[in-house]
Amino acid sequence: MSQLPPTLSMMHPADATEVMSVEQLAYSPGWPATAFERELTQNGMARYIVLRDAGTGRIDGFAGLWLMVDEAHVVTVAVLPESRRKGFGRILVAGLMAVAIEHGMTMATLEVRVSNEAARGLYRSFGFYEVGTRKRYYADNREDAVIMTKEDIQGEAYRRRLARIAAGIEEQYPGIDLIPAGLA
Repeated sequence: MSQLPPTLSMMHPADATEVMSVEQLAYSPGWPATAFERELTQNGMARYIVLRDAGTGRIDGFAGLWLMVDEAHVVTVAVLPESRRKGFGRILVAGLMAVAIEHGMTMATLEVRVSNEAARGLYRSFGFYEVGTRKRYYADNREDAVIMTKEDIQGEAYRRRLARIAAGIEEQYPGIDLIPAGLA
């Protein structure tokens, strides 16, 4: 019997409590408890997605971005510690890029910890490249952030890159849909 692939969907306010648990396990100190509900109900620029285990319904990870004029700014990607190294971060970033493209964004940016080589490599695989540093950006330990960007996410070359990434994900998780359910 084959295992069902994880599912991507747009985050709803009802997901906030479980997402907060993922956030607290994935990051220290993490966002305040009310942050996700506020993002979903009061920030018109915010779009968040969740990755669920298809069997249990548990949220294994989530990600979010802000739609600012023509730029998608990735604000967070988090996966439960016990769910890491399964390709879930790649699925979440693919889902975010689908959201950005659907909303007509032409470029994407993000900040990532200098020390987070795994995330930096993941973003590079999606075509992001480093353009600068924000000194002492992270409040918990004053670590620098690397600024990464990717232009022309609407272009044919980028669509081919995303198709190659999707093919790899689909090989690992046959039947997965990388377009978040509820995307509109």
